[in-house]
Amino acid sequence: MRDRALKDYDHVILWLDYFNKNLKRRQGRKVKRDHAVFDPTVQELVEAAKTAGYQVEDDAVNDAARFPRRSFVKSGYVMLAKKEGVKKSKVIASVAEKLLQKHARQKSGKK
Repeated sequence: MRDRALKDYDHVILWLDYFNKNLKRRQGRKVKRDHAVFDPTVQELVEAAKTAGYQVEDDAVNDAARFPRRSFVKSGYVMLAKKEGVKKSKVIASVAEKLLQKHARQKSGKK
């Protein structure tokens, strides 16, 4: 019998595709289009997660992984420890808000 990886119930996986404004919902985007950003990077996602109050360890970041719905494109993800009583949708919403704020600051700084 093969040793299979068991599902990790102690962590939440946040894929870059959840926050990518270029994608449709059926392609993997999980936030509203006006809460998404154009082509986020793994580093931006890590910074947004930290700003939202989550600890991100170096071994919990994978920038070479491929999102299952778009396996032909390298995407990446961040793995966050679950907080008691907080649903994944709330985690996604809080990280999306911080990611959007970061992009808005960068955009206004460039003007």
